[in-house]
Formats: sequence, C-alpha cells, structure tokens
Amino acid sequence: MLSWIADSLGGLWGPLRLLNSFFFLAGVGYGAVALAVWLLLPRLWGRLTTDRGRAFAVNADQSVGKPLGAGLIFVSLFSLAAVIFIPLQASALHVVPLILAAMAVGYLDDRRGGFTEYQLAVMDAVIALAASVVMLGFGDWVIWLPGWKGDLALSPWLAIPLASGLIWLSINATNCTDGVDGLSGSLSGTAILILGGLLYAVIGNETVASHLNIPFNPQGANWAIMAFLMVGAVSGYLWYNAPPSLVLMGDAGSRPLGFLIGMLVVATGNPLFLLLVASVILLNGATGLVKVAVTRFFKIPILTGVRFPLHDHCRKALGWSNAQVLVRFMLVHLGLSALLVVLVLKVR
Repeated sequence: MLSWIADSLGGLWGPLRLLNSFFFLAGVGYGAVALAVWLLLPRLWGRLTTDRGRAFAVNADQSVGKPLGAGLIFVSLFSLAAVIFIPLQASALHVVPLILAAMAVGYLDDRRGGFTEYQLAVMDAVIALAASVVMLGFGDWVIWLPGWKGDLALSPWLAIPLASGLIWLSINATNCTDGVDGLSGSLSGTAILILGGLLYAVIGNETVASHLNIPFNPQGANWAIMAFLMVGAVSGYLWYNAPPSLVLMGDAGSRPLGFLIGMLVVATGNPLFLLLVASVILLNGATGLVKVAVTRFFKIPILTGVRFPLHDHCRKALGWSNAQVLVRFMLVHLGLSALLVVLVLKVR
C-alpha cells in the first residue's frame, strides 16, 4: 500500500518516493510490527485460552495457566503490516491468506485441546500444497544446488510435491521445537532473518546473483520485506516470552512460522536452504517425527534412548535448564547457519 502512495503522490511531495525503497520498507516495517506487538500483546492476551500442560513434556507444569495462542495476535498484526508495507503487485501478498489459515489451524488446535496427528497432517498438507501452487504455478521450478554449476528446471509434477513436502516438514519441525521459553521464536526468527537477508541482498539482487552464478528472483526483495516483518512480530513477542515467559505462542504461532520458513526456502530456489538455515530446528523437531514414523509404521525401534523433541532430552537426561537449552541451541544454530550458507554460496 505504501508503494502505491509513493507512485500516486510522489510527484507532489518528493520525500514520499522513499516509500518505494525496499530497504526503507523492510526496516520501518520491522520496527512498526515489533512496536505494535510489544504494545498490544499484553493488552490482548487476557482474551486467550490458557495452557493446560502437555502430556509427557518435561516441566510442562511450569506453563500451566499461562495465556496460550499469542500467535493469533502477532501473526494477525504481521498480516496487516504485510498489506501495508509489501507492494500490492508482489506475489508474496498472495500467500498471506494461507499464513492466516496456518494460524487458524494452530489456534483451533490450541483452543480445542488438540486435533489428532492425522488431522493436523492432512490440514498441513493441504495448506502446503496450496502455497506451492500459488508460488510456482504450473510451470517449471528453476533450482540451484551447491557443487552444480548450472540450473535445474523441475517440471510441475516434481516441483509441486517437492515444494509441498519442504513446507510441510518445516511446519511440523517448527511446531515440535516449541516447548522451551524463547526457543522456537528465537530459532525460527533467526532462520527467517537469514533467509530474508539472502533474498534481499543476494538472490533478489541481479548483480550479486549473477556474480555468484545463482538464479535471480525478481520478487526476492518483496519476500525479504515479508521476512523482516515477521522477524519484527517475533521480536515483539519474545520480549514477553523470554525465560520465564509470561505468554506462549502455541500452535497459532509455531505453525505459521514454520510455514513461512518453508515458503522462503522455496523462494530462494535452493531446497537445501531448509537444512542450512534451520538445521537445529530439524534436529530438534523433525528427528522426532522420523522416529515416530519408523517405529509406528515399520516397527523398527530407533533412538530408543533419546527423548524427542531433543530439548526435552537435554533437560531430562542432561539436566540443562531452560536458559541453557535456549543459549546453547542458539549458539549451534547461528554457527551452523553462518558456516553452511557461506559454503553454499561460494561452492558453485
């Protein structure tokens, strides 16, 4: 919307042309959303349902009675900001209703006390499939990989299932990571920040992309604005979710966060970025999904001595405090992400 104002009135008052700057929109948008969430969240969380504890989760009693479902508030504010700060012609705006759908599924799951695993899996799959179709259409998906000099064009019959699977995995891994004060928000916020930086400065910059032999995405800067808006929303939330937390995001927050990470990975054109920028999220959450699937469907016991999500194992078996889990997971997350992203960008 702001870019439309700049196009319409920029000729009448020159400074309005600043609203056409992607960098300005991303920076001001980040600050505006962070401030809005910081101000409104404590005024609204009294209307949310309260946490009733999770079966088998370590220290679940510490969360009982706290407002649950803060994602309903900060994702809604993010969506409003997306309409304001992202150019109206941007394809990134087309997925905002799907982000709200992921939020709604999570909020209903929080409020009802839980859908079944299979119900959630199907709803996530439908939303992920819809996002893939909206983002890729029915044309080829041009991807790039480390160690492969050229580009690869995947047909829609391969591209859409692959993109949908990436988004589905990201939703569920991020959801499983939620359980320690500040952990899911910090890990996912950092992953989104890195992806936003790549989409703005590398993949969405034709000169840099050409220099690094990476396919240029002309919509990269628009996706970057969306990423920075969500980082702002998460920052405002984390002010109150820092240990010991006052409010919990619930599935209403973790599911759309994972959904956005998956979509940003698809926007980069490199499916491996899910592993590169969300390695700790996958290790913490997705490994548990693999364990359950292999044990339940193939009757093969694996990792029997490890609790999942992995943060529960660290607290129960290793005796780590919540603060230790948060700091140590973040250190590993930042180190791995920085190292792997640099290697992938240079090894072409």
